Amino acid sequence: MSKETLSKLNISHIYEISSSRNEPNWLKEYRQNSLSIYEKLPLEISPLYNKYTDAKKMDPQQVSLSISTTDTVPSFLQKRLGELENEICIIQIGTNTYRINVSDELKSKGLVISSLVDAIQNNFDLVKKALEASNSNEDKFTALNNAAFNSGVFIHIPRNLEIEKPIHILSCLSEDGISTISRNIIFADESSKATIIQELYSPKAEKQQAYLELLNTHLAPNAQLDVTTLQMMDQSSVNFCTRRTDLAQDAKINWYSGLFGAMLSRYKIEYFLNGPGSSCNDSEVIFGNNEQSFDIQTNVTHASPSTEGRVVEKSILRNKSKSLFKGMIRIEKNASKSNSFLSSRSILLDKDAKSDAIPGLQILTNDVKATHSASVAQIDEEQLFYLNTRCLSYAEAERTIIEGFLEPLSRKMSFQVRAWIAYLIESKWENKELSINTDEELAKFVEIEETRYNENAEIEQHYKYR
Repeated sequence: MSKETLSKLNISHIYEISSSRNEPNWLKEYRQNSLSIYEKLPLEISPLYNKYTDAKKMDPQQVSLSISTTDTVPSFLQKRLGELENEICIIQIGTNTYRINVSDELKSKGLVISSLVDAIQNNFDLVKKALEASNSNEDKFTALNNAAFNSGVFIHIPRNLEIEKPIHILSCLSEDGISTISRNIIFADESSKATIIQELYSPKAEKQQAYLELLNTHLAPNAQLDVTTLQMMDQSSVNFCTRRTDLAQDAKINWYSGLFGAMLSRYKIEYFLNGPGSSCNDSEVIFGNNEQSFDIQTNVTHASPSTEGRVVEKSILRNKSKSLFKGMIRIEKNASKSNSFLSSRSILLDKDAKSDAIPGLQILTNDVKATHSASVAQIDEEQLFYLNTRCLSYAEAERTIIEGFLEPLSRKMSFQVRAWIAYLIESKWENKELSINTDEELAKFVEIEETRYNENAEIEQHYKYR
């Protein structure tokens, strides 16, 4: 088993990965072509974004790669793994599949949850379809993942199956310092419905350790997915993620992302509304402290009529942390009667915190509704003063304002997701270890109310006053 740094990645390492997994020839060629593209592309293709990106913070000389890692379970994960013992889940430690839980009843109904290695052998057509949907020329790190993935998760939800309990995907970097390049694939077949919860962890490491993910999600006609991604990695690590979601007619996806860990998080998120009536709702919560950096790009492409897209990103930044949000709504010529909204809002809690936003619109047809907005500000001193007069300390007032800032976003989430995010914000505020545990421990962070905030009011206000 060879060990190589990312700076010295070469064709020999790619051959070793393919040989160890007995991959078919088409996949070997796919890896080789992607590697040659990776070597040619710059860190950031767009000249507009190039001067803002922090992708160079990932040091290729520190990031170590291997075809396999240790299967030792980090001690801080033991409690969480115990809680998932009876849940539908797939757990990966480094490049190893630690556990897969699927009941016999769900297996008999056609639900497939497996490692990508097994899926290449058993679900060849779907894997090949997902790989071919990814264009390595679009991004340097997409090409890297297509070339050198050494891990992966495959989920196929069959036609007409509605799964009541959530499917958990838990990924944690290994304790040997080896980075993971993961190729994850999710297929939701026609009229299926499921909830997926993704958790990302990492142990403390002396050198940079990276979790590099490329996730393809395909929704067939009338399929529906609710997905939550919670990134809780240690700040010694790096997290790069590229997500592509393709939606057919009347398919719907709600994706909630809570990004709290890692020294650098670079997310490129794309939704392709390919079928009439399809819709995506993307909500992102970022909380940075110390010198964390978050580089987020979210694009929505309306390729068919009567489609709906909504992207809302909110950042809370302390100390010297910073965020960069790049968003684009594109409405194609034949996508009339589409409706799209994109918003980025940041609160800076310290003078050294920084946030940049670059939202954009590309409208190629008439009879559509599309708007975007961005704001960066510090906490309003008048709001602080008002809360101080109500007997709240400065810290309590600051916390209350932050809770109100996130309220429109959190009220669209389920009870469990709201509880997790509230708990993680609490942990982040007090510099505690980032993790989620039982609902009982988290329930105290959610106030049950009979009425909920109407997030649509924020969107309607933009149309009213533009």
